[in-house]
Amino acid sequence: MEHSVQNFVDDIHNDDYYRNYLEPEYTAASMICDAGRETEKLDGLWNFSPDQYDYCLRGKWYEEQHFDDKGLSLPADYDFEDWEKIKVPGVWNTQKKEYFYYEGPGIYTRTFQYRNHGEKKVILKCGAVYYSAKVFLNRQFVGFHKGGSTPFYIDITKYLCPENRIIIIADNTRRHTQLPSVNTDWFNYGGITRSVELIRLPELYIKDFSISLVKGTADKVAGYITADSAGSSTVKQESATAHIIVKELGICLEVSLTGESDGLLHGNFSFKAPLILWSPDTPKLYAVDVSAGTDHICENIGFRSIEVRGQHIYLNGKALYLNGVSAHEESAENGKAVTEEEITENFRIAKEMGCNFMRLAHYPHSENAARIADRMGILLWEEIPVYWLIAFENQETYSDAENQLTELIRRDKNRASVIIWSVGNENPDTDARLSFMSRLAQLAKKLDPDRLISAACLVDTVHLKIADRLEQYLDVIGLNEYYGWYNPDFEKLPLLMNNSNPAKPVIISEFGADAMSGTYGTTDEKGTENCQEYIYKRQTELFSRIPYIQGTTPWILFDFRTPRRMSRYQHGRNTKGLLSADKKHRKLAFYVMQEFYRKRGTTPEL
Repeated sequence: MEHSVQNFVDDIHNDDYYRNYLEPEYTAASMICDAGRETEKLDGLWNFSPDQYDYCLRGKWYEEQHFDDKGLSLPADYDFEDWEKIKVPGVWNTQKKEYFYYEGPGIYTRTFQYRNHGEKKVILKCGAVYYSAKVFLNRQFVGFHKGGSTPFYIDITKYLCPENRIIIIADNTRRHTQLPSVNTDWFNYGGITRSVELIRLPELYIKDFSISLVKGTADKVAGYITADSAGSSTVKQESATAHIIVKELGICLEVSLTGESDGLLHGNFSFKAPLILWSPDTPKLYAVDVSAGTDHICENIGFRSIEVRGQHIYLNGKALYLNGVSAHEESAENGKAVTEEEITENFRIAKEMGCNFMRLAHYPHSENAARIADRMGILLWEEIPVYWLIAFENQETYSDAENQLTELIRRDKNRASVIIWSVGNENPDTDARLSFMSRLAQLAKKLDPDRLISAACLVDTVHLKIADRLEQYLDVIGLNEYYGWYNPDFEKLPLLMNNSNPAKPVIISEFGADAMSGTYGTTDEKGTENCQEYIYKRQTELFSRIPYIQGTTPWILFDFRTPRRMSRYQHGRNTKGLLSADKKHRKLAFYVMQEFYRKRGTTPEL
């Protein structure tokens, strides 16, 4: 007979404590459309502490148990109100030097007041928490989310009180089964990196909304509305009526919503109107108002078409060359928690260089990026972090990738600026990877048949050609190559181009070289701006002669942090930027790209 343990202490002997905090997991299924809604931000200063041993979970600090069942006081290893305060949104790495390299759980907490104003449901939206989030409200665990760059939504209605304490545990621990995995080439920031908001909803509310130009037309628009009933004490509605108003176009539609097996109300709509199509030169947006019952949302929408014919890309029926640049979501001051002003600055500098296109690498950037790009006229490539080598044979990893992709598409599907969904970057062409990424490509096409699908692929170095089995599932081939730099034999690049004749357009999604800002020398001295400039000149001279290349996004707009780069000209940064990390200095290669794009223009030779 097994001995009965009499001295088991849960917080020090239970190694499976974390299993209690994996359900409910919030995924794309819980998302709601929040465009143009009035929200209440919980941004500002939150109390914070790193929690290296995960004791908020092990010791159940969130229960705030200060007395035993006899009323005797208990000692506590925490004091939420006595902790230091840090900014939300923000990353802990840049707010205190001792936290710069910290990886692990970090506890955020604050209090807030709540009074019902007639709403039936209250949703907590977290724009992004890196990498996973566990959320507690008033001593209760309310939900878990993983994926550090996409938003999640939690129904907190039943947990709310007049006085509330919220706790969010952000955990940026790198794990083999996560996306990205343990090995990347950017900084592993941690924290609540985007806004935390409360959304109040009526009994009938708009859960999802999609609108776009119908393929093959220049004047027909179609879309759908999905609504839900938030009243838990009432019977679900079987039908409802929604309205769509586009005042500038004289459109006022009534849309019938009917119930389906998923318990939601659905309705489709279409209309014709004389449209000014959205483009980088004319980023025209229309105010689209949608209402159902007392619920109302408003989106500024651009209408445009994007398609591939043979080796060319067409925007609104016109052949288009993508003059682009890659960018990370980072700033010297704020790390991953970039501000709207910083995003706007990045686009402004890109346009100064002659860009009409930006690759947002290697994970979903802030939703503000696509909204600002809509206004400024910048086309976007958006990507999920299926990066380098991940656990391609692990089903949990695939489910994570599928959810991150779905959350990204659900979030940005109404943004005219977004023309490409990318399912990964620089992955080995194995059978497991092909199965994993081809399923993602097919999912992206199913969720959004109107946009292009791509991935940043590697060169087939054995046959020296553009050849990746994933290409059959892509609309546009992304190619990362660093001839003249990692592969110093530049003469292999023209051979590679001559050996290849893809049936689809190619975007050179990465090329470049490191250069320490303000450091000069000969073209042979690695790490100098002169060497970087020389490589850019040779690359762009070749690109202009290759007919299937229909865009370039050099690596990268500005220098960024990465702990794996520790040479004398890197010092903890990837210095392949065309600008310095603070974006105050333009390197010589910046002007090479500026001149290339000026001569290249946006219309390819057909």
